[in-house]
Amino acid sequence: MSQLCAVLSPLIMVIFLFQSCAPISRRRPIRQATNLNRVSEFSPIKKKIALLSFYNESPMGGQDLAIVATEEFRREISRSREFLIDPEAESIFGTSKEIYAGGGVKLVQLSRKAKMSGVNIVIFGRIKEARVRQKSDEVGFVRKVKSLAETYIEVKVYDVASNKEILTETIDGNISDDNFKYYQADSEENLAYRQDLLRYSTKVAVRKIIPKIIQVGKKLDWMGRVAKIIGTKIYVNAGRSSGINLGDILKVITEGQEVFDPESGAMIGISQGEVKGSLEVVDYFGEDGAICILHSGGSVTEGDFVQLY
Repeated sequence: MSQLCAVLSPLIMVIFLFQSCAPISRRRPIRQATNLNRVSEFSPIKKKIALLSFYNESPMGGQDLAIVATEEFRREISRSREFLIDPEAESIFGTSKEIYAGGGVKLVQLSRKAKMSGVNIVIFGRIKEARVRQKSDEVGFVRKVKSLAETYIEVKVYDVASNKEILTETIDGNISDDNFKYYQADSEENLAYRQDLLRYSTKVAVRKIIPKIIQVGKKLDWMGRVAKIIGTKIYVNAGRSSGINLGDILKVITEGQEVFDPESGAMIGISQGEVKGSLEVVDYFGEDGAICILHSGGSVTEGDFVQLY
């Protein structure tokens, strides 16, 4: 036994020395890896939009074109990481046609309602012109047709915080069909074809204005609202869907005051509200709400506005 130990002892020492000299595999700290993963998951805070149904004042295309314009806006805006469409907007603000009919008075009322509901931007508009022109050559019993569809849409973007329109633009969605179609004269099939051209022209116009709306929206500050206070918990009307993250700090501000020109009586703008304190987001509630606790300051009341620090 003693001889066996004498033989194994040098061998054990060699194995121990070999392992001690081997390179050590180092792991990235768990906290560092976790932080990197969380940063990639964060999304920018989304401004809430009230998208009001467009209307068609052109004699061509009917209500169908207005629906196409509205739904194309909804689809394209929903794809953006900048905005969140308020599903209850129309029940609160009405349609674009009602806004146009109400003029300036309706816009003031719109601003008050939008602030209370947490909406940052209102988009509304109308189809001003829509028409299809066709050049045809008769060939036997059929007609060879080349078509041009023209659609002009007026879009208005209203900033709730400043209580004014920040974008008014008319865009065209003019398209031509260079592939010759064959239809019998005055057939229902040709009428359906003309309507399809107008629909596509409307979608083209909407897609052309979306980048400008996104660019304008990026310059505006997001604003939410204190909806309810129960004990030490403060409920805000924006949460996970809006891009609010746990641990975010929100500053609480009072509503700004309207400033008017003493000579003309016209409103110049909205003054900056006063900062009352700050909140820390600790949890979510409902479809898009956040629960906060007081972080600094005091005298927070229901109806106060919040912004991301």
